[in-house]
Amino acid sequence: MPIAVPQGVEVSIKDNEVTVKGPKGELRRRLSPDMSITQRDGELIVSRPSDNKEHRSLHGLTRSLLANMVEGVTNGYEKTLEIVGAGYRAAKVEDKLIIRVGYSHEVEVSPLSGVSLAVEGAQRIKVSGISKEMVGEMAAKIRAIRPPDAYKGKGIRYANELIHLKAGKAVGKKA
Repeated sequence: MPIAVPQGVEVSIKDNEVTVKGPKGELRRRLSPDMSITQRDGELIVSRPSDNKEHRSLHGLTRSLLANMVEGVTNGYEKTLEIVGAGYRAAKVEDKLIIRVGYSHEVEVSPLSGVSLAVEGAQRIKVSGISKEMVGEMAAKIRAIRPPDAYKGKGIRYANELIHLKAGKAVGKKA
């Protein structure tokens, strides 16, 4: 399936190193030398040399990575995290994020390169950037500071994440 390259996006391919430049920035990635990547009529086409299992899986991976690069430099990626819990909050100081989630100390988070952090209110954190990998990794690192509790649901979660709460301790009757 070809990948459409929108107006204003430049793609250059040299020895299976692909560079994608767009309005939001530039991404560069070295892909498998087995896959051949060609650019025709404003589309990127990935083809494989044979139909064996390794080449089929590399074909899908290469195509997805290229599509994500094109999407990232045109629209960018964003993940939203929510902080749930009494007294739990986040604040942004310069480029760092200060998170208070029930520990005896504040947790300070520095953004990865190419990723920006924003705080909406005190309970919402937005992670945005042009690389889907980096945005996902940064969001996962923030969530790992205090994952949602299975009993009360307190902690840091993705905005659309559904938390199934466990039932608490049952109190039995004594005869």
